Amino acid sequence: MPVLVTLDAMLATRSMTGKELASRIGISETQLSLFKSGKVRGIRFATIAKMCAVLECAPGDLLAYRFDPADLQGSDES
Repeated sequence: MPVLVTLDAMLATRSMTGKELASRIGISETQLSLFKSGKVRGIRFATIAKMCAVLECAPGDLLAYRFDPADLQGSDES
């Protein structure tokens, strides 16, 4: 998948654990772990906003994109 979650790098920069972040934003460690691994199909903007508020960052600091020509093919509607 060309969209990469870079939350681990931001946590390391902030010297914060995933457990601490999950607690501070009010989600389970399991849900945070699924997000970090890229195994979720969606995440609420409110959750991203909470992460950004706690980590003092922007949404683009939590995600990265690597171009894949397949992204231009077909529809992503399921």
